[in-house]
Amino acid sequence: MILFPAIDILNGRAVRLYKGDKNAVTDYGDPIAFAEKWAEAGAEWLHVVDLSGAFSGESGIDPVISEIKKRFGVKVQSGGGLRRAEDIERRLSAGADRVVVGTMAVSDPDAFALAAFRYKEKIVAGIDAKGGMLAVRGWTETTDVSAVSFGKKCKKMGITCALFTDISKDGAMQGANISETVRMQKETGLNVIASGGVASMKDLSALAESGVYGAVLGKSLYEGAIDLKEALKACAAR
Repeated sequence: MILFPAIDILNGRAVRLYKGDKNAVTDYGDPIAFAEKWAEAGAEWLHVVDLSGAFSGESGIDPVISEIKKRFGVKVQSGGGLRRAEDIERRLSAGADRVVVGTMAVSDPDAFALAAFRYKEKIVAGIDAKGGMLAVRGWTETTDVSAVSFGKKCKKMGITCALFTDISKDGAMQGANISETVRMQKETGLNVIASGGVASMKDLSALAESGVYGAVLGKSLYEGAIDLKEALKACAAR
């Protein structure tokens, strides 16, 4: 199972939100410093999110991604504020190896389908769920589309990978929604990356044993509940 240490950036700072609430922010400092820390611990991927872009639609983290790629050589998966074809192109040009797209898939499905065709494995479907329903625009709007049915639609478009977030678990350190993550992967056929609530090695073990493709690690790393070196070693052994 692939681990993705998260660096969520809001107003130029590495932060964590509680259940997606932009008013419940913990500031951890310089995002570049954390990129260096996670790279030195052995991470092959980083999950870098532009929260400012997710909330406003105006992205501003491309220089950060370029610096991370230049200095540390890790692979970068990035999301937040990618609502137009030019946003995707710009983020990839900045150095992102693949991008997470969610809102655009709902607001402009034709453009999303074209991006899926053009960039193929570089597009990751962002599937954020509130009560099983798809949420968009930085988690501020809930649609009438179920998360699983949206995942199936993405699979038919040729998407192979999805980032699945249970918003009620994100940043809460209450454990991942393992059953829904496994369901998403089995019912859609997508390679699913679990995001939200991974709080311990027990969560990671359960996800790995269930065959889940990957997991994003956020607050559990920043608060020291999970040691990244040990987690990487454990997951590599599976």
